[in-house]
Amino acid sequence: MRQASIARKTAETDISVSIDLDGSGSYDNQTGVGFFDHMLDQLARHALIDMKVHCAGDTHIDDHHTVEDVGIALGQALAQAMGDKRGIRRYGSCLLPMDDALVRAALDLSGRPFLAWDVPMTAPAIKTFDTELVREFFQAFSTHGGITLHVDGLRGINSHHIAEAAFKAVARALRDALDTDPRKADAIPSTKGML
Repeated sequence: MRQASIARKTAETDISVSIDLDGSGSYDNQTGVGFFDHMLDQLARHALIDMKVHCAGDTHIDDHHTVEDVGIALGQALAQAMGDKRGIRRYGSCLLPMDDALVRAALDLSGRPFLAWDVPMTAPAIKTFDTELVREFFQAFSTHGGITLHVDGLRGINSHHIAEAAFKAVARALRDALDTDPRKADAIPSTKGML
């Protein structure tokens, strides 16, 4: 069973995360940051990961700690749920259009965290959500999930569309990478014998 639950409590946030990598994309995300919840819903739905994220954070200061710490906890949960990564395809990519936005994501569940991010936003905020936090989430998620992740915004006018396309593109790439390879269902996808 590729499932994990993480509890993470600091002076800034109190987070519980549970995921099932073999789910149907159901979600219950409540972070106190409406736009971020909407993005997490997209991540769950399009990766087909059942996801429950509850966070009580210091949003009276700003949304930064909530978004970053949820990224940390989700990355930790992903790493735990993958186990030794036996049978996964390992790599995934997606070129995702959303209206005016076009975003490309490519990833490797290598255990070697790296984020290459080139996603220009056209506005500093989406309502009250700081658009810089989209990158902050993926930095934390890739670092703690052990993911090599490249995300490129190829075009876009509307920042909501750009951000949502980024989450959906990563979700679809993640879905492909986490899928079981029917030709190598019992093998670890590396010549090293481990990831």
